Amino acid sequence: MEQRIVVTGASSGIGRAVAVHAARRGWRVLGVARREERLATLAAETGCETLVADLTSDDDVARLVEAATAFGATGLVHVAGGALGSAPIPATTLDDWQGMFDMNVLSTKRVLTGLLPQLRASTAGGTYASIQVVTSIAATTPYVGGSGYNAAKAAEKALVDVLRLEVHGEPIRVMEVRPGMVRTEEFSLVRFEGDQAKADAVYEGVQDPLTADDVAQVMTDALALPGHVSIDEVVIKPVAQTHAWMVHRGPLQAKS
Repeated sequence: MEQRIVVTGASSGIGRAVAVHAARRGWRVLGVARREERLATLAAETGCETLVADLTSDDDVARLVEAATAFGATGLVHVAGGALGSAPIPATTLDDWQGMFDMNVLSTKRVLTGLLPQLRASTAGGTYASIQVVTSIAATTPYVGGSGYNAAKAAEKALVDVLRLEVHGEPIRVMEVRPGMVRTEEFSLVRFEGDQAKADAVYEGVQDPLTADDVAQVMTDALALPGHVSIDEVVIKPVAQTHAWMVHRGPLQAKS
Protein backbone atom coordinates (compact mmCIF):
# COMPACT_ATOMS: atom_id res chain seq x y z
CA MET A 1 0.00 0.00 0.00
CA GLU A 2 1.24 3.48 -0.79
CA GLN A 3 2.00 5.49 2.34
CA ARG A 4 0.50 8.99 2.30
CA ILE A 5 1.45 10.71 5.52
CA VAL A 6 0.72 14.14 6.95
CA VAL A 7 3.70 15.46 8.91
CA THR A 8 3.18 18.45 11.21
CA GLY A 9 6.03 20.64 12.38
CA ALA A 10 7.66 19.94 9.02
CA SER A 11 9.60 23.19 8.69
CA SER A 12 12.39 22.28 11.13
CA GLY A 13 13.80 19.73 13.54
CA ILE A 14 12.27 16.28 13.88
CA GLY A 15 9.27 17.06 11.69
CA ARG A 16 11.44 18.15 8.79
CA ALA A 17 13.69 15.12 9.21
CA VAL A 18 10.68 12.79 9.17
CA ALA A 19 9.45 14.37 5.94
CA VAL A 20 12.88 13.91 4.35
CA HIS A 21 13.18 10.27 5.47
CA ALA A 22 9.64 9.49 4.33
CA ALA A 23 10.28 11.02 0.90
CA ARG A 24 13.45 8.93 0.56
CA ARG A 25 11.35 5.84 1.19
CA GLY A 26 9.11 6.84 -1.71
CA TRP A 27 6.14 7.81 0.44
CA ARG A 28 3.84 10.69 -0.38
CA VAL A 29 4.20 13.47 2.20
CA LEU A 30 2.06 16.47 3.07
CA GLY A 31 4.30 18.69 5.19
CA VAL A 32 2.51 21.16 7.47
CA ALA A 33 4.02 24.12 9.34
CA ARG A 34 3.63 27.86 9.84
CA ARG A 35 6.66 29.09 7.87
CA GLU A 36 5.97 29.21 4.17
CA GLU A 37 9.55 29.86 3.04
CA ARG A 38 10.87 26.83 4.91
CA LEU A 39 8.15 24.62 3.52
CA ALA A 40 9.03 25.84 0.02
CA THR A 41 12.63 24.76 0.59
CA LEU A 42 11.48 21.38 1.88
CA ALA A 43 9.25 20.88 -1.16
CA ALA A 44 12.10 21.78 -3.52
CA GLU A 45 14.41 19.28 -1.82
CA THR A 46 12.00 16.37 -1.44
CA GLY A 47 9.09 16.86 -3.84
CA CYS A 48 6.61 16.67 -0.99
CA GLU A 49 3.38 18.64 -0.89
CA THR A 50 3.06 21.40 1.70
CA LEU A 51 0.47 23.40 3.59
CA VAL A 52 1.03 26.54 5.64
CA ALA A 53 -1.04 26.26 8.81
CA ASP A 54 -0.98 27.30 12.47
CA LEU A 55 -2.32 24.34 14.43
CA THR A 56 -3.49 26.57 17.28
CA SER A 57 -6.06 28.04 14.85
CA ASP A 58 -9.39 26.28 14.29
CA ASP A 59 -9.65 27.78 10.80
CA ASP A 60 -6.18 26.60 9.81
CA VAL A 61 -6.84 23.10 11.10
CA ALA A 62 -10.07 23.04 9.07
CA ARG A 63 -7.97 23.84 5.99
CA LEU A 64 -5.57 21.06 6.97
CA VAL A 65 -8.43 18.57 7.23
CA GLU A 66 -9.64 19.56 3.77
CA ALA A 67 -6.13 19.23 2.33
CA ALA A 68 -5.45 15.89 4.05
CA THR A 69 -8.73 14.48 2.75
CA ALA A 70 -7.93 15.54 -0.81
CA PHE A 71 -4.42 14.13 -0.32
CA GLY A 72 -5.86 10.77 0.72
CA ALA A 73 -3.89 10.60 3.96
CA THR A 74 -3.27 7.11 5.37
CA GLY A 75 -1.16 8.30 8.28
CA LEU A 76 -0.51 11.23 10.59
CA VAL A 77 2.86 12.06 12.13
CA HIS A 78 2.23 14.84 14.63
CA VAL A 79 5.47 16.49 15.69
CA ALA A 80 4.51 20.14 16.22
CA GLY A 81 5.02 21.36 19.79
CA GLY A 82 7.57 23.04 21.99
CA ALA A 83 8.77 24.27 25.37
CA LEU A 84 8.78 27.77 26.84
CA GLY A 85 10.94 28.70 29.82
CA SER A 86 12.73 26.71 32.53
CA ALA A 87 12.05 28.70 35.70
CA PRO A 88 10.91 27.31 39.07
CA ILE A 89 7.13 27.04 39.36
CA PRO A 90 6.51 30.36 41.17
CA ALA A 91 8.52 32.22 38.52
CA THR A 92 6.82 30.64 35.51
CA THR A 93 4.21 32.68 33.69
CA LEU A 94 0.67 31.75 32.81
CA ASP A 95 1.35 33.02 29.30
CA ASP A 96 4.09 30.39 28.88
CA TRP A 97 1.84 27.68 30.33
CA GLN A 98 -0.97 28.71 28.00
CA GLY A 99 1.42 28.69 25.07
CA MET A 100 2.69 25.20 25.88
CA PHE A 101 -0.80 23.78 26.32
CA ASP A 102 -1.89 25.40 23.05
CA MET A 103 1.14 24.02 21.18
CA ASN A 104 1.33 20.56 22.72
CA VAL A 105 -2.16 19.59 23.85
CA LEU A 106 -4.91 21.58 22.18
CA SER A 107 -3.23 21.45 18.76
CA THR A 108 -2.93 17.67 19.09
CA LYS A 109 -6.61 17.44 20.01
CA ARG A 110 -7.59 19.58 17.03
CA VAL A 111 -5.50 17.62 14.54
CA LEU A 112 -6.53 14.19 15.81
CA THR A 113 -10.21 15.11 15.86
CA GLY A 114 -10.01 16.59 12.39
CA LEU A 115 -8.02 13.87 10.65
CA LEU A 116 -9.50 10.77 12.27
CA PRO A 117 -12.43 10.51 9.79
CA GLN A 118 -10.03 10.53 6.82
CA LEU A 119 -7.73 7.98 8.47
CA ARG A 120 -10.69 5.74 9.14
CA ALA A 121 -11.85 6.11 5.54
CA SER A 122 -8.37 5.17 4.27
CA THR A 123 -8.75 1.66 5.74
CA ALA A 124 -11.81 0.83 3.62
CA GLY A 125 -9.80 -1.46 1.32
CA GLY A 126 -8.65 -3.63 4.20
CA THR A 127 -5.48 -1.70 5.06
CA TYR A 128 -4.24 -0.10 8.27
CA ALA A 129 -3.91 3.58 9.17
CA SER A 130 -1.19 5.02 11.38
CA ILE A 131 -1.09 7.79 13.97
CA GLN A 132 2.29 8.68 15.42
CA VAL A 133 2.64 11.47 17.98
CA VAL A 134 5.89 12.88 19.32
CA THR A 135 5.66 13.72 23.03
CA SER A 136 8.81 13.69 25.20
CA ILE A 137 10.44 11.88 28.08
CA ALA A 138 9.17 14.95 29.94
CA ALA A 139 5.71 13.37 29.68
CA THR A 140 6.64 10.73 32.24
CA THR A 141 9.71 12.09 34.02
CA PRO A 142 9.46 15.40 35.91
CA TYR A 143 12.56 17.54 36.28
CA VAL A 144 13.46 20.81 37.97
CA GLY A 145 12.49 23.76 35.80
CA GLY A 146 10.22 21.67 33.60
CA SER A 147 6.86 22.17 35.30
CA GLY A 148 4.87 23.66 32.42
CA TYR A 149 6.44 21.44 29.77
CA ASN A 150 6.14 18.35 31.99
CA ALA A 151 2.46 19.12 32.53
CA ALA A 152 1.74 19.79 28.86
CA LYS A 153 3.53 16.70 27.59
CA ALA A 154 1.91 14.52 30.29
CA ALA A 155 -1.48 15.77 29.11
CA GLU A 156 -0.57 15.11 25.47
CA LYS A 157 0.55 11.58 26.35
CA ALA A 158 -2.73 10.95 28.18
CA LEU A 159 -4.64 12.11 25.11
CA VAL A 160 -2.72 9.63 22.93
CA ASP A 161 -3.23 6.80 25.42
CA VAL A 162 -6.98 7.42 25.49
CA LEU A 163 -7.17 7.55 21.70
CA ARG A 164 -5.50 4.14 21.48
CA LEU A 165 -8.21 2.75 23.75
CA GLU A 166 -11.00 4.47 21.83
CA VAL A 167 -9.95 3.04 18.44
CA HIS A 168 -9.83 -0.48 19.87
CA GLY A 169 -11.19 -2.88 17.28
CA GLU A 170 -10.32 -0.59 14.36
CA PRO A 171 -7.37 -1.06 11.92
CA ILE A 172 -5.58 1.99 13.29
CA ARG A 173 -2.28 1.83 15.13
CA VAL A 174 -1.54 4.63 17.59
CA MET A 175 2.12 5.16 18.39
CA GLU A 176 3.85 7.54 20.78
CA VAL A 177 7.49 8.59 20.45
CA ARG A 178 9.19 10.04 23.54
CA PRO A 179 12.59 11.55 22.69
CA GLY A 180 15.11 12.61 25.27
CA MET A 181 17.97 15.01 24.52
CA VAL A 182 17.80 15.94 20.84
CA ARG A 183 20.02 18.71 19.53
CA THR A 184 18.04 20.65 16.93
CA GLU A 185 18.50 24.16 15.66
CA GLU A 186 15.49 25.63 17.45
CA PHE A 187 14.05 23.68 20.40
CA SER A 188 16.28 25.04 23.18
CA LEU A 189 16.68 28.40 21.46
CA VAL A 190 12.90 28.93 21.54
CA ARG A 191 12.71 27.67 25.11
CA PHE A 192 15.28 30.25 26.23
CA GLU A 193 13.78 33.13 24.24
CA GLY A 194 16.61 33.31 21.72
CA ASP A 195 19.46 33.15 24.26
CA GLN A 196 22.02 31.18 22.23
CA ALA A 197 24.41 30.76 25.17
CA LYS A 198 21.73 29.10 27.32
CA ALA A 199 20.62 26.93 24.42
CA ASP A 200 24.19 25.78 23.75
CA ALA A 201 24.78 25.05 27.44
CA VAL A 202 22.09 22.34 27.38
CA TYR A 203 24.31 20.19 25.14
CA GLU A 204 27.73 21.37 26.33
CA GLY A 205 30.15 18.49 26.82
CA VAL A 206 27.57 15.83 25.87
CA GLN A 207 29.04 13.22 23.55
CA ASP A 208 26.68 12.57 20.64
CA PRO A 209 23.31 13.98 21.70
CA LEU A 210 20.56 12.73 19.44
CA THR A 211 19.90 14.52 16.17
CA ALA A 212 16.56 15.04 14.47
CA ASP A 213 17.79 12.58 11.84
CA ASP A 214 18.31 9.89 14.50
CA VAL A 215 14.75 10.25 15.77
CA ALA A 216 13.27 10.40 12.27
CA GLN A 217 15.01 7.16 11.33
CA VAL A 218 13.42 5.36 14.29
CA MET A 219 10.02 6.89 13.55
CA THR A 220 9.97 5.99 9.86
CA ASP A 221 11.32 2.52 10.62
CA ALA A 222 8.32 2.03 12.91
CA LEU A 223 5.92 3.32 10.25
CA ALA A 224 7.49 1.03 7.64
CA LEU A 225 6.60 -2.10 9.63
CA PRO A 226 3.58 -4.11 8.44
CA GLY A 227 0.38 -2.24 9.28
CA HIS A 228 -0.71 -4.74 11.93
CA VAL A 229 2.50 -4.15 13.93
CA SER A 230 2.16 -1.27 16.40
CA ILE A 231 5.07 0.02 18.44
CA ASP A 232 2.81 1.70 20.98
CA GLU A 233 5.57 3.54 22.83
CA VAL A 234 9.25 4.14 22.16
CA VAL A 235 11.67 6.13 24.29
CA ILE A 236 14.75 7.39 22.43
CA LYS A 237 17.74 8.82 24.32
CA PRO A 238 21.43 9.26 23.57
CA VAL A 239 23.69 6.86 25.46
CA ALA A 240 25.01 9.84 27.43
CA GLN A 241 21.54 10.45 28.89
CA THR A 242 20.56 7.79 31.40
CA HIS A 243 17.63 9.76 32.81
CA ALA A 244 15.89 13.01 31.94
CA TRP A 245 18.11 14.80 34.47
CA MET A 246 21.10 12.40 34.44
CA VAL A 247 23.34 13.41 31.56
CA HIS A 248 27.03 12.54 31.32
CA ARG A 249 29.21 15.42 30.17
CA GLY A 250 32.58 14.50 28.78
CA PRO A 251 33.85 11.51 26.81
CA LEU A 252 32.05 8.21 27.25
CA GLN A 253 34.56 5.64 28.53
CA ALA A 254 34.23 1.99 29.52
CA LYS A 255 35.09 1.28 33.15
CA SER A 256 38.11 -0.86 33.75
